[in-house]
Amino acid sequence: MIRVVATGIQDFEQLRIKNAFYVDKTDFIREWWHHEDVVTLIARPRRCGKTLNMSMMNCFFSGRYANRGELFEGLKIWEDADMRGQQGKWPVIFLSFAGIKGATYADTMEQMKAKMVELFASYPELYAYDGFQKNEIEALQSIRETMSDTKAALAIHLLCMLLEKIYDKKVLIFLDEYDTPLQEAYLNGYWDQMVQFIRIMYGNAFKSNSALARGIMTGITYVSKESVFSDLNNLEVVTTTSTKYATAFGFTEDEVFDALDHQGLGRQKETAKAWYDGFTFGGITDIYNPWSITNYLDKGVLKPYWANSSGNGMVSRLIQQGDRKIKTQFETMMDGGTIEVILDEEIIYNQLDTKPDAIWSLLLATGYLSVAQAPGSQEPEATGKPVYRLRLTNLEVQMMFQSMIEDWFAFGGGVKDFARAMFAGNTEEMEDYLNSIMRETMSFFDTGRKSGNKTPENFYHGFVLGLLVETKGDYLLRSNRESGYGRYDLILEPRDIRKPAVILEFKVFNPRRGEKTLEDTAREGLMQIEEQKYDSDLLARGIAKERILKYGLGFKGKECLILKA
Repeated sequence: MIRVVATGIQDFEQLRIKNAFYVDKTDFIREWWHHEDVVTLIARPRRCGKTLNMSMMNCFFSGRYANRGELFEGLKIWEDADMRGQQGKWPVIFLSFAGIKGATYADTMEQMKAKMVELFASYPELYAYDGFQKNEIEALQSIRETMSDTKAALAIHLLCMLLEKIYDKKVLIFLDEYDTPLQEAYLNGYWDQMVQFIRIMYGNAFKSNSALARGIMTGITYVSKESVFSDLNNLEVVTTTSTKYATAFGFTEDEVFDALDHQGLGRQKETAKAWYDGFTFGGITDIYNPWSITNYLDKGVLKPYWANSSGNGMVSRLIQQGDRKIKTQFETMMDGGTIEVILDEEIIYNQLDTKPDAIWSLLLATGYLSVAQAPGSQEPEATGKPVYRLRLTNLEVQMMFQSMIEDWFAFGGGVKDFARAMFAGNTEEMEDYLNSIMRETMSFFDTGRKSGNKTPENFYHGFVLGLLVETKGDYLLRSNRESGYGRYDLILEPRDIRKPAVILEFKVFNPRRGEKTLEDTAREGLMQIEEQKYDSDLLARGIAKERILKYGLGFKGKECLILKA
């Protein structure tokens, strides 16, 4: 029987009342309850069912849903007689920080205080109870939007203490999207202030809280313990590589295929798999993102639902500013390949700009990458951290990145103009396009920065590489690989050897090399192509020498000059 697919409903009660499409994840309730961890942090990519599961937990345990067992009838959890006895028996604090997105610390604190006032107002029993002491009444009355930051940081702890006194029972806390304020703080430049506030809030809510029975926090990332959770020694962390709760978030392939059959889309299983399969949680492969699947079940149209469901600004910035190694690895994955990296799943946001490889941990946590192969028994001696093989998650993620790269260069005409001019040997048009686009996008490419292994050439390399992504159908784009006697910058190798090949070498103006003009710089690039015999692999493949186009690109700030051999 085809059921109504209600996309966007994250309220478990409403979903069940409407008898809408629902994949039964209620066994997560039993699994979590029997593990008996005091505080559990679960990190999963966005739109993987975190909010719905937290709403489900609230409906099951909260006293507000006492005698509402009909919400769970016919579901897995209701088969467990012992667990049925826990339904509606607990005081519960359920809140989400998903909407806490301030451009400044002051904006965020205004939103946070409003959230606390709203939370307290949702418990009218607080204001009707006549058993509070004077100091408790004063503390309750102090919860207003003009309260100090310190009082706001202690508000959840206060609410726990008051609810325990009313119900004579310790409290469950379900906090959804715990890391959203921290992500916004990183993006908008007030990280240190936000971390100080959040550390106090979470420390008092989840550690120094005698009224806490148990709690769950869900989010996209596991923010480093040193940043936020230094006071929590009772924290059970569940990341995408953990075995706990591996099938509780996201849809398994059996669940997806069953849903497709019921919705009359059974013939589209392999197509849906190519688009939306690819997540791996705790060694369980073939996990699908619920947002994409429910939208596809509802609309019957294949498109990037999940990848386009929110902004990708942080990911875009980190890839653009990444060094040459990162761009090369990213290029490998865009070609359908995998990369091997050492993973540290603790995300240290304020070190993302200084630790280049941290981007892979972030992309894995956020769902853009997936584990293609878990680590074996051996670990690198130098770090003791496991090595994982990663890949782009699926087709919709690849399409999202393709669109992102094209957007970087969607200025002053079509990207195809540059590639067309390059294959035609027209250096004047190539220069005109590059100089025009660089004047408009130079804020994205900090060409003057040089720190660690990041040099100006890396930014120009990534800049031009982005312009050539659209040639991937006919060409293999290869970066920084050995050929002849050295490592070339960029080669476009035709899949059909009858088409022209292209070698590009990037140089930044350097008077110390004796260069007096930008033409000298570009000529240095051409000389390197010839002296290092970068065309060796192309010639060995059978591509005629006259079909190999060679370009030296000289850069100076926002200016580019190109010479052709």
